[in-house]
Amino acid sequence: IAKAGVPEASRGKLADAARKMFDAGRAVEARSVEINPLVVLADGRVVAADCRMTIDDYAVFRHPELGIEIARELDHPPTPLERIAYRIEQEDHRGTFFFAQMNTQATPASKGLIGFHGAGGGGSMMSMDAIAAEGFTLANFCDTSGNPSVAKVYRAARIILSQPGLVGYFGSGSGVANQEQFWSAYGLAKAFNEMRLDIPAVIRLGGNGEDRAVDILTSACRGLSVKVEGYKKTDPPARIAARFAGLVEERRAGDATLPAWKPRKPARPAFVGNGVSLEVRGGRVWIDPAAWRSNAPAIIARSGGLLRDEGGKPVATVPPEQFATKDNELIACEVECLRDGIGGFFVELDMPELEPAGKGAH
Repeated sequence: IAKAGVPEASRGKLADAARKMFDAGRAVEARSVEINPLVVLADGRVVAADCRMTIDDYAVFRHPELGIEIARELDHPPTPLERIAYRIEQEDHRGTFFFAQMNTQATPASKGLIGFHGAGGGGSMMSMDAIAAEGFTLANFCDTSGNPSVAKVYRAARIILSQPGLVGYFGSGSGVANQEQFWSAYGLAKAFNEMRLDIPAVIRLGGNGEDRAVDILTSACRGLSVKVEGYKKTDPPARIAARFAGLVEERRAGDATLPAWKPRKPARPAFVGNGVSLEVRGGRVWIDPAAWRSNAPAIIARSGGLLRDEGGKPVATVPPEQFATKDNELIACEVECLRDGIGGFFVELDMPELEPAGKGAH
């Protein structure tokens, strides 16, 4: 303090302020505390004219007195979608899920507002730069990485698609992720089909099992009205961003009156609520009894050994508490049935905050 040229009369008060700042930060487990500026008034008093304190995310739960809703470094009060995303992350610790809203409208001269879905922080940033360079405005940042569950990726996609006005869905991450990419493909395919996606989607699924992942995503989405394309680690973000821009322009050129994305209820089969039901983590498996009679062998073959037939009815091969933890495998079963045109099997995942009253469209 003396070397900074502070008058001797104020040095003690500044030293006291520094000590109090340290004590205040330590009391709430802050990662950093910044006072800028620290002002010495004409009467000699020392005052913090402005202060910023960042609390360790993992310490927030120990300090309810701070009133922090979401342990994230957001530059704005949390939005309803950010609250939903944070709850999902808190309830499912398989992998990570970060979601932050950025823009609700495209900037002037932009090619449009897009939903962004990354995988891995550094690769996601690079991919965001690539899509921004193509002239698009990002509605959000999203990262599902660290080997996320299928349900977590599905719910992330549902949240992204709860934003109106999107002209496309762009997904790209590190390209060398050490996680099985086919699990993410199952989650995306389920979400895109339930939401009846009608805006172009380009997804880079680089990493372990990428060939299988791209095949799952593209084949499961072939019945949609738009192109859903999958890419691998050898496809750089700049190239797929340019391809995405081409698909958006192609859609506009085909019919200039086509609207941007409008959030909607998820499509649900008619047997949801009426068929055989088995509890699974965060939802329920529904099986149509009529379809089971003809499709049982095919569904069983895709269930990962979790289902069998007993007297013409589907039953689990493992205890209920174990069956409930197999949501990855059961969602995969649903998507594999979809790919092969086999009806009668559906996993209903709870997301009541995103759904208006009543069941989804059939």
